[in-house]
Amino acid sequence: MKSGIRCSYKAFRAACAAGLIILSACNNGHTQADKKGDSSATAPAKVATEKDSFPPPMVSGPLDTALYNKKLAQLANGDSSGRWPAKGSYAYPNAGAILPFKRIVAYYGNLYSKNMGVLGEYPPTEMLAKLKVELKKWQEADTSTPVIPALHYIAVTAQGAPGKDGKYRLRMPFKQIDSILHIAERINALVFLDVQVGFSNVEAEIPLLEKYLKMPHVHLGIDPEFSMKTGKKPGTVIGTMDAADVNFVSNYLANLAKANGLPPKILVVHRFTRPMITNYKNIKTHPNVQIVMDMDGWGEPTLKFDSYKAYVGNEPVQFTGFKLFYKNDIRKPKSRLLTPKEVLSQKPSPIYIQYQ
Repeated sequence: MKSGIRCSYKAFRAACAAGLIILSACNNGHTQADKKGDSSATAPAKVATEKDSFPPPMVSGPLDTALYNKKLAQLANGDSSGRWPAKGSYAYPNAGAILPFKRIVAYYGNLYSKNMGVLGEYPPTEMLAKLKVELKKWQEADTSTPVIPALHYIAVTAQGAPGKDGKYRLRMPFKQIDSILHIAERINALVFLDVQVGFSNVEAEIPLLEKYLKMPHVHLGIDPEFSMKTGKKPGTVIGTMDAADVNFVSNYLANLAKANGLPPKILVVHRFTRPMITNYKNIKTHPNVQIVMDMDGWGEPTLKFDSYKAYVGNEPVQFTGFKLFYKNDIRKPKSRLLTPKEVLSQKPSPIYIQYQ
């Protein structure tokens, strides 16, 4: 693994002694303690009075198969390897599918921490204003694809301490998830709930979020980095998930969508090393679920592009995502934050964008 994408956990053991620890994504390179003084973490956001277009509008009516095929070819972006469009994209999704008709730009984080992502770093009004600025940039970079906002909230966080049940993960209280829903409502944004299982597993964690996943605008993310199947603590090594784990989650979402008459769910799977996802060819796709493999490594531009190609582009599943780090991507003197045009120039072109 290239050094620019590797995580650093020098502060891990010292932080564990402080009590409650919420591990930031590995790409942050450090851990963060609970920020109890953050008002945005403890009080629900004030809900805007203009609700006539909430939940966010979905693609309505029967699927436009001609447009679907056209958008897939556009996302392939001239790829000559034959990998894209991915075979998993050829089966048409059910009505109401968001991808590939719209590009999602998401802010990621946790309300308890100012250092796990931009979502929790700023008060809601300021954070949403920043997100709107990014939305405009992405829309200008590709005027052919409408851009929609999302809040990607870490609902289950990996921990440096085992907790009462020894699972090294902390489930966020529902009032926190409710706060995210209220904040998202202010700009008609999608919501993604992200899960870091620690010593637990997707079978135990995902069903606990069912009441939210039944909402048509709420989607899901899973983070293999913090799936600690080797028995080592989160933050000491990079974790892993198998295709079987991804398939359990996608099957669960597919059944939930079918049973409740929901439009297709989006499942974001984070990845920045090969071992984070094993047996990727066995990942199954469904008409009720759209899978995004999201490259979330940090580093200088060449390292990010190399990782995207190696772990997402060369191992196609269905759709792709790309993560940008406001702080970690500019750590080195000559590093910089990639522009939307630079990211969209990749083969394939990402349809899901995340900022941390």
